[in-house]
Amino acid sequence: MSQVENNQNNDNNRVIRVYADGVYDCFHFGHALQLEQCKKLFPNVHLIVGVSGQEETEKLKGQTLMNGYERSESVKHCKWVDEVVYPCPWIITQEFLDEHKIDYVAHDVAPYTSAGSDDIYAFVKKAGKFKETKRTDGISTSDVIMRILKDRDGYTIRNLKRGYTREQLGISYFEEMLLRAKEFISELEKKVVPCQRRKKNKAQ
Repeated sequence: MSQVENNQNNDNNRVIRVYADGVYDCFHFGHALQLEQCKKLFPNVHLIVGVSGQEETEKLKGQTLMNGYERSESVKHCKWVDEVVYPCPWIITQEFLDEHKIDYVAHDVAPYTSAGSDDIYAFVKKAGKFKETKRTDGISTSDVIMRILKDRDGYTIRNLKRGYTREQLGISYFEEMLLRAKEFISELEKKVVPCQRRKKNKAQ
């Protein structure tokens, strides 16, 4: 038996500590599928997930929808996750791997340019401790934000109806009145158009 085969057998027989990290803002099924891949890399996996700190995330990636506590709690309640590290380091070091007894780091294979590095996962790739996961097409936090922004008026009037104030929603008095007028016209059209169709059908 070769050394490679022997190592593979050892990995299959013991508990492997796999680490994945990210921002995990507005936790969605794409995140869950990535963590499922991590959990199933080996027969016995203890999955450790690092969630980036709020201050560092805002500095390097920009504003988040959820704060650090909300992001880490969302990850903690994913069934594939055994342990959460918050805040986690933006760039993984040997000291961090040793501290948490990490065997492998899992992420998609594309170079991740950030914090002045061409690829913040270059170190673990070079060390042979990197395992590739696949991204889920069609879903990301940016996609979710885009959907909300695309129908901003609809979601704003929805929350006004649910009792939120214009101050809470960050809109002016004029914007609120304009939205309510649009909503009134829209509701009126829903009632008038079917009525006109019924009259037309009767006339025929």
